[in-house]
Parts: sequence; C-alpha cells; structure tokens
Amino acid sequence: MDHKKLNVGDSFPPEDLAVLLTRMRYQKCQLVAQPGQFALRGGIVDVFPLTYRSPMRLEFEVDQIASIRDFSPQDGKSMACYDELFILPVTDTIERKIRAARTRFEDFEALAEHKDLVPGDIVVHLQYGIGRYLGTKKIQLKGKKKRHIAIEYAKGEILYLDASEPLERYIGGEGVPPKLTKLHTKEWERAKRKTRLAVHSVARDLLGLQAKRNLLQGYSFSKDQPWQQEFEAEFPFEETPDQLKATREVKKDMESDRPMDRLLCGDVGYGKTEVALRAAFKAVMSGKQAAILVPTTILAEQHYLVFQKRVKNFPISVEVLSRFQPRGTQTAVVASIKSGKTDIVIGTHRLLSKDVKFKDLGFVVIDEEQRFGVRHKEKLKMLRASVDILTLTATPIPRTLYMSVVGVRDMSVINTPPKSRLPIETHVMEYDDGRILDIFQRELGRGGQIYFIHNRVKSIDKIGARLKELMPHVRFGIAHGQMPAATLEVVMKDFLERRIDCLIATSIIESGIDIPNVNTIVVNRADSFGLSDLYQLRGRVGRYQEKRQAYAYFLTPKNWVLSLDAEKRLAAIERFTDLGSGFKIALEDLEIRGAGNLLGHQQSGFIHAVGFDLYCRMLRLAVNEEKTTR
Repeated sequence: MDHKKLNVGDSFPPEDLAVLLTRMRYQKCQLVAQPGQFALRGGIVDVFPLTYRSPMRLEFEVDQIASIRDFSPQDGKSMACYDELFILPVTDTIERKIRAARTRFEDFEALAEHKDLVPGDIVVHLQYGIGRYLGTKKIQLKGKKKRHIAIEYAKGEILYLDASEPLERYIGGEGVPPKLTKLHTKEWERAKRKTRLAVHSVARDLLGLQAKRNLLQGYSFSKDQPWQQEFEAEFPFEETPDQLKATREVKKDMESDRPMDRLLCGDVGYGKTEVALRAAFKAVMSGKQAAILVPTTILAEQHYLVFQKRVKNFPISVEVLSRFQPRGTQTAVVASIKSGKTDIVIGTHRLLSKDVKFKDLGFVVIDEEQRFGVRHKEKLKMLRASVDILTLTATPIPRTLYMSVVGVRDMSVINTPPKSRLPIETHVMEYDDGRILDIFQRELGRGGQIYFIHNRVKSIDKIGARLKELMPHVRFGIAHGQMPAATLEVVMKDFLERRIDCLIATSIIESGIDIPNVNTIVVNRADSFGLSDLYQLRGRVGRYQEKRQAYAYFLTPKNWVLSLDAEKRLAAIERFTDLGSGFKIALEDLEIRGAGNLLGHQQSGFIHAVGFDLYCRMLRLAVNEEKTTR
C-alpha cells in the first residue's frame, strides 16, 4: 500500500483510519511511544508516522478531522499544529531503514537488570544525572560486540553506558518532567551538593522522632509457648521463606521492651494475614488483647471467619465489630471488649469510636492504612505510643514507603509468591457489549465466577439491569457498603456458595476478599480509579487456584478522551502484571502524582532535582552519619 495523505477537514471516520493503519502494519497500543505505533480512543487517533520526529494527534468531530498536531510522548504537551499529515506504510525494507531512524538502536524488548524500563523513561545515573532512556545497542569494542544502554541528555547528547551501570527510573517531587542534565558541566554535581546539605537537617528531625519513640516503654511479650507451635503447625499451606522471616522479625519486635511499629509489605495473596494471625495469637498467649483494624465491613467479616477457624482448637474468643451490625450486637461486643472476655476483635473504624474501651490492649494490626481517613489516622498515631502496631499493605503509600526506605521505620517484605500462582492476564479496553459477552462466556464456561466492579451506588442497579438484559441466563447479585448488613451477608454467602455467577459490586471488595473460584474481574470506568486501587482490585482474582489463569479487564467509556494521568495509570496496570509488582505500582503511582510534600514542602524541590531514589539514598546515608556523631 502506498502512503496516505490526510488533511484537516477530510471526512474520515476514526475507526476507518484505525483499520487503514493496521493494514499499513502499524501496531495498535495503549500509549504511543515509538514510530510505527498508533492508539485509538474515541474521537482521537494518535499515530507515530515513520518519518516524523514526534507522534501526531488527530482530533475528530464526528467523522471529520478537526485538527492535526504533534505532541511529546513523555508529557503529552503539544508543540505545533499541521494542515496535513503523510503516513508511510511499514514495509520490510522501510522498517529496516527506519530500528536506525527510530532511536538508532538495534534488537531492543530490555536488559534483565533494567527490565522495567521502556524507551522514553526518564532515568537517573549517579555520575551523569537525569537523562532519557532510549534502549540498547551493540557496540564493538576491542574486537568484541557488547550491548550498551543508551541515555539521551540535554541538547540531544547521547551517552552509551555499560549494561552493568546502575540506573534508576526517575520519580520526581512535583509530578512534572524534569530538565535533562547538561553533560560536561557542573550542573549535576551542584544539584547533588545542595541536596546533601538539605537532607542532613531532615535526618536530624527523623532521628529525633525515632529517639522519642525509643524512650517510650512498651510491653515485652513472652517467648513462644508450646501452644504457639501447635497453632502454627495447623497452617494448611507451606510457608514461604519470606513469611517465616517476617514472622521472626515481628516476634523479635514484640519481645523487645520498645513499642513495635513495623510495616509488612507483601503482594496481594502472599500470606500477610497468616503473619498477623501468629502475632495476634502470641499477644493473647501473653495475656493481652489484640485488635485487627480493616477498611471494609466485608473484609472484617471475612477475617473474622478466617481467625475463628484458625483458633477453634484453642480457648481464644474472637469477635467482629462494625457499624453495620445491629445496635444490640454492637453493644454486647463493646461490653465484652471492655470486660476482657474478647481476646481478638476484628473491626472497621468503628473500633476507634469513643465507646470502645479495651481491658488490656497490647497489639494492633492495621490492614491497608491508606484506606483510612485523616481523623482515624490521628487516633492511630495515639495508639502507636502505647501498643505494638503491625501495618499490612500491598502498595505502600508514599510517606510510608519513604520512611521505610530511609531506614527510619522498620519494614518486612514478603516477595515470594505462593506455589502455582500465575500472573493475571490484564487488558485495558473500551466498554463493548460484545466483548462483555465473550468475557462472561469464557469464565462461566469453565465453571468460574466473576466480579463486575461499578463504583457508583446510585447507578449500580441500572448497570445490573443492563447486564441482566444482555445475559438473562446469568445469575447476578449486587453488593455495596450502603446495604443493610444482613442483606449484604446473604448476598456474599450466596456468592461464596456459588448460587450467584457474577457479583456486581463497588470497591467494597477491594481489600482482602478471597474467593478461589472467582478468576475474572471486570472494572467499569477504570479511568476513575487510583493506581493502587486498580492493583488491589486485580488482586481479588487468581487466588489459590492450581494453575488456573485469571483475567482482569479494565474498561473505559466508548469514545471518551482520557486525562493524561488516567492514561498513565491504565498503561501502568497493563504493564506491571508480574507477581510481586506491588512495590513497582507504589513507585509508579508516586511518579504519576509526584512525591509531593513528604516531610515538608521545602524538600519536594530537592526530590525533584535528583529524583526520589537518589534523594532517599542520600537521606539514608545522612541518617547513618548523624547516628555515628550522636
């Protein structure tokens, strides 16, 4: 096929243009980053023609081309408008002449050491500064060809680095792209010097906080007793090495006379709950009460069932408390907590209410702290002064991540996936009835169940009616946080016992719901969710099934123009599908939103100047230096 010329004002439906580009061997993708790619989103077509320096955006009004302009694939900013556009087909001959014109690098897909980098990513090199990762190229040195990393710096200068060179993805403090470093100047050294001076004052403040915590007298829990070994031996799965290590670290903290404040970071389904269970059991064996604080009623009920089942052979009382329980039930549970009859209580933020008084609280688990509001977090701060706290998370919030990375907050990490766990196959696409039918037929055809997430209570019944009309043979149920507790309990029980094929729910199921038979999740209006929320939702499927592939579909409205941040979030969730991607997702989220005001507004400028990773390393070094001078 010969070249195609497009003019502003031409009548050319965007769908027809997508078909044409496919015939011309352009690759359809979510975000356009390299020559030979295109993306279709409603009334917008992005295309990177082979002979252009930048990708082009065509905006349509109905079926007419309204404008043609180029844009930066890094930040989406437009640079110039055009009256016409020439598109050459990707032929074998032209393609070979263009792997040189694209970035002048051959045989890219990325190095194992830098597998999370894609061309266009902003990176930081300790010696040379901030540049743009372009890919890799084999260069002949001393008669041998060796692969090198290529980084573009200011003024288009390209530096070829050995593949073993340490390189970090740039994460800034202000959510905007940084300036690339000028080579052969002292610009980068000046930025590092200023940051080094700034982090020392922060290090002193952090150590001051840590010193105050160390002065607090905590409760020293007893060593493991015989019942502890019996309880742990009843765990029905084989522990991973990371689970065992995390358990040892938590127990060591509990046995010290300093209040524990440890973060346990592990991907969804990696066994954080079992570590928390063992710690809670240890607390009860030492005569203390334990509280498990969770963000949703459904999760509280599920944890309650898990805890009850695990302690059934021991004289331990477990209760659940949430605001959706009948008033009489709440009153009885509150009274049993106060009298000490309840050993372990699992609840939502209802546990933080004024009327809840513990007889002898010694240990608190906080599941996904970022899901709690500011007022609740203030109460949690007060708890930290007197009891041992274990915080569980799959995607740590920036401040938590930051405090742990610099060594001021204790952290345990579970990196090992359970046996037979497969990565979840992830797709981002526009809503389409035909695709929905295909998705349902595939999952229900293999005897599975489905989550359909719609995060608007006002319109959830309408969505339910639409799906029922589309698939009258499917048994649907609806669940959301504003339902009466008894009704919600019935729906969840029906879903657990497979009397419901598809649960249409809000993000109430986001944290901790484990139903092994559910291996497809469909998220409607995925563009309106945060990145960590999308990640948590995806983690609800693919749980404890022997080699059963799980699927996640993130839907955007048809013919809808997404914001740049929404595009980045959806591209990230599609990109990070490997098991154990929680940390990467947290960092990606940090990059999209900016590191922001982590320890005061004055520090965000320094984070922006050198990147989050290098800033944290400098701060960790400063903390260690300050420790030695005290």
